[in-house]
Amino acid sequence: MANVEPETPVSNPADTPYSGLNPDCVLDAVESLGLVTDGRVQALNSYENRVYQIGIDEQTPIIAKFYRPGRWTDEGIMEEHAFSAELVDNGLEIVAPMQINGSTLHRHEDYRFALFPRRSGHAPEVDDRATLTMLGRTIARMHSTGVRDRFKHRPTLSIQSHGRAPVDFLVNQHWVPESLRRSFVTLTDALFPHLEAAWERADHPRQLRLHGDLHLGNLLFRDKHLWIVDLDDCLTGPAIQDLWMLLSGERDDRRDQVEWLLEGYEEFRDFNRSELQLIEPLRTLRLLHFNGWLARRWHDPAFPMAFPWFDSPRHWESVIVQLQEQLSALQEA
Repeated sequence: MANVEPETPVSNPADTPYSGLNPDCVLDAVESLGLVTDGRVQALNSYENRVYQIGIDEQTPIIAKFYRPGRWTDEGIMEEHAFSAELVDNGLEIVAPMQINGSTLHRHEDYRFALFPRRSGHAPEVDDRATLTMLGRTIARMHSTGVRDRFKHRPTLSIQSHGRAPVDFLVNQHWVPESLRRSFVTLTDALFPHLEAAWERADHPRQLRLHGDLHLGNLLFRDKHLWIVDLDDCLTGPAIQDLWMLLSGERDDRRDQVEWLLEGYEEFRDFNRSELQLIEPLRTLRLLHFNGWLARRWHDPAFPMAFPWFDSPRHWESVIVQLQEQLSALQEA
Protein backbone atom coordinates (compact mmCIF):
# COMPACT_ATOMS: atom_id res chain seq x y z
CA MET A 1 0.00 0.00 0.00
CA ALA A 2 1.19 3.52 -0.76
CA ASN A 3 0.64 6.86 0.91
CA VAL A 4 -1.91 9.15 -0.69
CA GLU A 5 -0.66 12.73 -0.50
CA PRO A 6 -1.60 15.94 -2.35
CA GLU A 7 -0.47 15.67 -5.92
CA THR A 8 0.35 18.00 -8.77
CA PRO A 9 -2.60 17.85 -11.17
CA VAL A 10 -1.89 16.16 -14.48
CA SER A 11 -3.12 17.66 -17.74
CA ASN A 12 -5.60 14.86 -18.35
CA PRO A 13 -6.26 12.55 -15.37
CA ALA A 14 -7.79 9.98 -17.72
CA ASP A 15 -4.41 9.37 -19.32
CA THR A 16 -2.02 6.87 -17.83
CA PRO A 17 0.95 8.66 -16.25
CA TYR A 18 3.24 6.07 -17.84
CA SER A 19 1.91 6.19 -21.40
CA GLY A 20 5.33 7.00 -22.84
CA LEU A 21 7.34 4.62 -20.68
CA ASN A 22 8.02 1.81 -23.15
CA PRO A 23 11.06 -0.55 -23.07
CA ASP A 24 13.05 1.71 -25.40
CA CYS A 25 12.44 4.69 -23.12
CA VAL A 26 13.49 2.65 -20.07
CA LEU A 27 16.73 1.53 -21.74
CA ASP A 28 17.47 5.01 -23.03
CA ALA A 29 17.03 6.40 -19.51
CA VAL A 30 19.49 3.91 -18.02
CA GLU A 31 22.02 4.38 -20.82
CA SER A 32 21.82 8.17 -20.45
CA LEU A 33 23.79 7.66 -17.24
CA GLY A 34 26.67 6.00 -19.09
CA LEU A 35 25.67 2.39 -18.43
CA VAL A 36 25.67 -0.15 -21.24
CA THR A 37 22.59 -2.37 -21.22
CA ASP A 38 22.19 -5.72 -22.95
CA GLY A 39 18.63 -4.92 -24.06
CA ARG A 40 16.84 -6.98 -21.42
CA VAL A 41 13.95 -5.28 -19.62
CA GLN A 42 11.80 -7.23 -17.16
CA ALA A 43 8.85 -5.47 -15.54
CA LEU A 44 8.56 -6.20 -11.81
CA ASN A 45 5.47 -6.18 -9.64
CA SER A 46 4.74 -2.56 -8.79
CA TYR A 47 1.71 -0.30 -9.17
CA GLU A 48 2.49 3.04 -7.56
CA ASN A 49 5.73 3.37 -9.49
CA ARG A 50 7.09 1.38 -12.43
CA VAL A 51 9.98 -0.91 -11.59
CA TYR A 52 12.15 -2.92 -13.99
CA GLN A 53 15.08 -5.28 -13.88
CA ILE A 54 17.61 -4.10 -16.45
CA GLY A 55 20.30 -6.29 -17.92
CA ILE A 56 23.75 -4.66 -17.89
CA ASP A 57 26.39 -5.77 -20.35
CA GLU A 58 28.72 -8.32 -18.68
CA GLN A 59 27.56 -7.22 -15.23
CA THR A 60 24.88 -8.07 -12.68
CA PRO A 61 21.44 -6.69 -13.62
CA ILE A 62 20.19 -3.60 -11.79
CA ILE A 63 16.76 -2.34 -10.77
CA ALA A 64 15.31 0.88 -12.20
CA LYS A 65 12.42 2.61 -10.43
CA PHE A 66 10.47 5.27 -12.32
CA TYR A 67 8.58 7.50 -9.91
CA ARG A 68 4.92 8.23 -10.50
CA PRO A 69 4.72 11.69 -12.08
CA GLY A 70 3.29 14.33 -9.79
CA ARG A 71 3.30 12.22 -6.66
CA TRP A 72 6.40 13.35 -4.77
CA THR A 73 8.36 16.55 -5.00
CA ASP A 74 12.06 16.22 -5.78
CA GLU A 75 12.71 17.16 -2.16
CA GLY A 76 10.50 14.34 -0.94
CA ILE A 77 12.29 11.78 -3.08
CA MET A 78 15.69 13.04 -2.03
CA GLU A 79 14.65 12.75 1.64
CA GLU A 80 13.83 9.10 1.00
CA HIS A 81 17.25 8.60 -0.61
CA ALA A 82 19.06 10.45 2.17
CA PHE A 83 17.31 8.37 4.83
CA SER A 84 18.29 5.17 3.00
CA ALA A 85 21.92 6.31 2.83
CA GLU A 86 21.90 7.25 6.52
CA LEU A 87 20.65 3.79 7.44
CA VAL A 88 23.34 2.15 5.31
CA ASP A 89 25.98 4.34 6.95
CA ASN A 90 24.76 3.02 10.31
CA GLY A 91 25.34 -0.59 9.26
CA LEU A 92 21.84 -1.62 8.17
CA GLU A 93 21.26 -3.76 5.10
CA ILE A 94 19.08 -1.36 3.16
CA VAL A 95 18.75 -1.57 -0.61
CA ALA A 96 19.55 2.09 -1.22
CA PRO A 97 19.65 3.96 -4.55
CA MET A 98 22.96 4.01 -6.40
CA GLN A 99 24.78 7.30 -6.73
CA ILE A 100 25.72 7.88 -10.37
CA ASN A 101 27.27 11.07 -11.71
CA GLY A 102 26.96 12.62 -8.27
CA SER A 103 23.23 12.03 -7.78
CA THR A 104 20.70 9.33 -6.88
CA LEU A 105 17.75 10.97 -8.65
CA HIS A 106 17.80 11.24 -12.43
CA ARG A 107 15.56 12.55 -15.21
CA HIS A 108 14.78 11.29 -18.68
CA GLU A 109 12.07 12.87 -20.82
CA ASP A 110 9.09 13.35 -18.45
CA TYR A 111 10.23 10.81 -15.86
CA ARG A 112 12.27 10.82 -12.68
CA PHE A 113 14.04 7.58 -11.84
CA ALA A 114 16.59 5.93 -9.57
CA LEU A 115 18.74 2.83 -9.95
CA PHE A 116 19.21 0.19 -7.26
CA PRO A 117 21.42 -2.89 -6.88
CA ARG A 118 19.52 -6.14 -7.34
CA ARG A 119 19.02 -8.24 -4.21
CA SER A 120 17.24 -11.56 -3.94
CA GLY A 121 15.82 -13.57 -1.08
CA HIS A 122 12.61 -14.76 0.52
CA ALA A 123 10.28 -13.41 3.17
CA PRO A 124 11.28 -14.36 6.73
CA GLU A 125 9.29 -16.91 8.76
CA VAL A 126 7.10 -15.02 11.21
CA ASP A 127 6.46 -18.04 13.41
CA ASP A 128 10.16 -18.50 14.16
CA ARG A 129 11.35 -16.91 17.40
CA ALA A 130 14.98 -16.48 16.33
CA THR A 131 13.95 -14.78 13.09
CA LEU A 132 11.55 -12.40 14.80
CA THR A 133 14.03 -11.40 17.50
CA MET A 134 16.55 -10.67 14.75
CA LEU A 135 13.90 -8.61 12.97
CA GLY A 136 13.20 -6.74 16.20
CA ARG A 137 16.88 -5.89 16.60
CA THR A 138 17.05 -4.67 13.00
CA ILE A 139 13.97 -2.46 13.34
CA ALA A 140 15.25 -1.01 16.61
CA ARG A 141 18.53 -0.07 14.93
CA MET A 142 16.58 1.53 12.10
CA HIS A 143 14.50 3.51 14.59
CA SER A 144 17.60 4.57 16.52
CA THR A 145 18.68 6.24 13.30
CA GLY A 146 15.20 7.47 12.46
CA VAL A 147 14.84 9.38 15.71
CA ARG A 148 17.98 11.45 15.12
CA ASP A 149 16.39 13.84 12.65
CA ARG A 150 13.04 14.78 11.16
CA PHE A 151 11.47 14.61 7.74
CA LYS A 152 10.54 17.96 6.24
CA HIS A 153 9.00 16.81 2.95
CA ARG A 154 7.47 13.43 3.81
CA PRO A 155 3.95 12.82 5.21
CA THR A 156 3.01 12.10 8.80
CA LEU A 157 0.78 9.15 9.63
CA SER A 158 -2.38 10.47 11.26
CA ILE A 159 -6.06 9.69 11.65
CA GLN A 160 -6.79 12.62 9.35
CA SER A 161 -4.40 11.66 6.53
CA HIS A 162 -4.93 7.90 6.60
CA GLY A 163 -8.54 7.76 7.81
CA ARG A 164 -10.77 10.78 7.41
CA ALA A 165 -9.26 11.97 4.12
CA PRO A 166 -9.72 8.66 2.27
CA VAL A 167 -13.23 8.22 3.72
CA ASP A 168 -14.22 11.70 2.54
CA PHE A 169 -12.80 10.97 -0.91
CA LEU A 170 -14.59 7.64 -1.24
CA VAL A 171 -17.92 9.09 -0.17
CA ASN A 172 -17.74 12.40 -2.04
CA GLN A 173 -16.55 10.77 -5.25
CA HIS A 174 -19.33 8.16 -5.02
CA TRP A 175 -17.08 5.10 -4.88
CA VAL A 176 -19.23 3.45 -2.26
CA PRO A 177 -22.46 2.13 -3.87
CA GLU A 178 -25.57 4.07 -2.91
CA SER A 179 -27.10 0.98 -1.29
CA LEU A 180 -24.12 0.68 1.08
CA ARG A 181 -23.19 4.32 1.58
CA ARG A 182 -25.24 4.84 4.72
CA SER A 183 -23.71 1.74 6.36
CA PHE A 184 -20.22 2.85 5.33
CA VAL A 185 -20.65 6.35 6.72
CA THR A 186 -22.26 5.08 9.93
CA LEU A 187 -19.44 2.61 10.52
CA THR A 188 -16.64 5.05 9.81
CA ASP A 189 -18.28 7.68 12.01
CA ALA A 190 -18.34 5.08 14.79
CA LEU A 191 -14.71 4.09 14.21
CA PHE A 192 -13.05 7.49 14.48
CA PRO A 193 -13.78 8.14 18.19
CA HIS A 194 -12.19 4.76 19.01
CA LEU A 195 -9.14 5.62 16.92
CA GLU A 196 -8.76 8.96 18.65
CA ALA A 197 -9.23 7.38 22.08
CA ALA A 198 -6.51 4.83 21.29
CA TRP A 199 -4.07 7.62 20.47
CA GLU A 200 -4.96 9.25 23.78
CA ARG A 201 -4.39 6.02 25.69
CA ALA A 202 -1.04 5.57 23.96
CA ASP A 203 -0.17 9.04 25.31
CA HIS A 204 0.40 10.51 21.83
CA PRO A 205 3.44 8.35 21.06
CA ARG A 206 6.75 9.80 19.99
CA GLN A 207 7.01 10.42 16.26
CA LEU A 208 10.07 9.34 14.29
CA ARG A 209 11.20 8.59 10.77
CA LEU A 210 9.94 5.16 9.72
CA HIS A 211 10.07 2.73 6.83
CA GLY A 212 6.29 3.12 6.87
CA ASP A 213 5.32 0.04 4.85
CA LEU A 214 7.35 -2.72 6.50
CA HIS A 215 5.45 -5.86 5.55
CA LEU A 216 7.02 -9.22 4.70
CA GLY A 217 7.13 -8.39 1.00
CA ASN A 218 9.66 -5.66 1.73
CA LEU A 219 12.05 -8.00 3.54
CA LEU A 220 14.47 -10.32 1.74
CA PHE A 221 16.18 -13.02 3.81
CA ARG A 222 19.09 -14.97 2.30
CA ASP A 223 22.39 -16.41 3.53
CA LYS A 224 21.99 -14.82 6.97
CA HIS A 225 21.41 -11.41 5.38
CA LEU A 226 18.17 -9.52 5.92
CA TRP A 227 17.69 -6.88 3.25
CA ILE A 228 15.10 -4.13 3.73
CA VAL A 229 13.75 -2.80 0.45
CA ASP A 230 11.43 -0.08 -0.85
CA LEU A 231 11.44 3.00 1.38
CA ASP A 232 9.12 4.72 -1.10
CA ASP A 233 6.50 5.15 1.65
CA CYS A 234 8.83 6.31 4.42
CA LEU A 235 7.05 8.75 6.71
CA THR A 236 6.82 10.09 10.24
CA GLY A 237 4.85 8.08 12.76
CA PRO A 238 4.93 5.90 15.90
CA ALA A 239 7.41 3.04 16.17
CA ILE A 240 4.68 0.37 16.23
CA GLN A 241 3.88 1.16 12.57
CA ASP A 242 7.07 -0.69 11.53
CA LEU A 243 6.19 -3.72 13.68
CA TRP A 244 2.51 -4.55 13.45
CA MET A 245 2.40 -5.58 9.79
CA LEU A 246 4.79 -8.45 10.56
CA LEU A 247 2.19 -10.13 12.76
CA SER A 248 -0.16 -12.81 11.45
CA GLY A 249 -2.40 -15.67 12.56
CA GLU A 250 -4.72 -15.94 15.54
CA ARG A 251 -4.55 -13.76 18.62
CA ASP A 252 -2.30 -16.14 20.57
CA ASP A 253 0.05 -16.38 17.60
CA ARG A 254 0.25 -12.60 17.30
CA ARG A 255 0.84 -12.25 21.03
CA ASP A 256 3.85 -14.55 20.83
CA GLN A 257 5.12 -12.84 17.68
CA VAL A 258 4.99 -9.35 19.16
CA GLU A 259 6.81 -10.52 22.29
CA TRP A 260 9.56 -12.07 20.16
CA LEU A 261 9.87 -8.91 18.11
CA LEU A 262 10.11 -6.78 21.23
CA GLU A 263 12.58 -9.20 22.79
CA GLY A 264 15.00 -8.25 20.03
CA TYR A 265 13.89 -4.63 19.74
CA GLU A 266 14.48 -3.86 23.40
CA GLU A 267 18.05 -5.12 23.21
CA PHE A 268 18.84 -1.94 21.28
CA ARG A 269 16.10 0.56 22.08
CA ASP A 270 13.33 1.13 24.62
CA PHE A 271 9.83 0.50 23.33
CA ASN A 272 6.79 2.32 24.67
CA ARG A 273 4.45 -0.65 25.18
CA SER A 274 1.42 1.58 25.36
CA GLU A 275 1.83 1.76 21.56
CA LEU A 276 0.60 -1.83 21.36
CA GLN A 277 -2.88 -0.32 21.76
CA LEU A 278 -2.42 1.19 18.29
CA ILE A 279 -2.19 -2.12 16.41
CA GLU A 280 -5.91 -2.42 15.69
CA PRO A 281 -6.31 1.32 15.01
CA LEU A 282 -3.43 1.16 12.54
CA ARG A 283 -4.96 -1.90 10.89
CA THR A 284 -8.19 0.08 10.52
CA LEU A 285 -6.39 3.07 9.01
CA ARG A 286 -4.58 0.82 6.56
CA LEU A 287 -7.90 -0.62 5.37
CA LEU A 288 -9.37 2.85 4.79
CA HIS A 289 -6.19 4.19 3.25
CA PHE A 290 -5.84 1.23 0.88
CA ASN A 291 -9.30 1.72 -0.55
CA GLY A 292 -8.73 5.45 -0.89
CA TRP A 293 -5.46 4.77 -2.69
CA LEU A 294 -7.13 2.46 -5.21
CA ALA A 295 -9.84 5.03 -5.89
CA ARG A 296 -7.33 7.82 -6.45
CA ARG A 297 -5.32 5.67 -8.84
CA TRP A 298 -8.23 4.29 -10.85
CA HIS A 299 -7.45 6.49 -13.85
CA ASP A 300 -4.19 4.56 -14.28
CA PRO A 301 -5.13 1.58 -16.53
CA ALA A 302 -2.85 -0.71 -14.52
CA PHE A 303 -5.20 -0.50 -11.54
CA PRO A 304 -8.46 -1.74 -13.13
CA MET A 305 -6.43 -4.57 -14.64
CA ALA A 306 -4.81 -5.54 -11.34
CA PHE A 307 -7.81 -4.90 -9.06
CA PRO A 308 -10.90 -5.59 -11.25
CA TRP A 309 -13.03 -6.30 -8.18
CA PHE A 310 -12.57 -2.84 -6.66
CA ASP A 311 -15.59 -1.13 -8.21
CA SER A 312 -17.94 -4.06 -7.69
CA PRO A 313 -20.71 -4.05 -5.03
CA ARG A 314 -19.34 -7.32 -3.65
CA HIS A 315 -16.04 -5.64 -2.76
CA TRP A 316 -17.80 -2.89 -0.85
CA GLU A 317 -19.92 -5.45 0.96
CA SER A 318 -16.65 -7.05 2.03
CA VAL A 319 -15.30 -3.68 3.17
CA ILE A 320 -18.42 -3.18 5.32
CA VAL A 321 -17.83 -6.57 6.96
CA GLN A 322 -14.17 -5.74 7.59
CA LEU A 323 -15.09 -2.38 9.12
CA GLN A 324 -17.60 -4.11 11.41
CA GLU A 325 -14.88 -6.52 12.50
CA GLN A 326 -12.50 -3.64 13.16
CA LEU A 327 -15.13 -1.82 15.19
CA SER A 328 -15.59 -4.93 17.32
CA ALA A 329 -11.84 -5.29 17.75
CA LEU A 330 -11.51 -1.63 18.81
CA GLN A 331 -14.39 -1.94 21.25
CA GLU A 332 -12.87 -5.08 22.73
CA ALA A 333 -9.47 -3.43 23.06
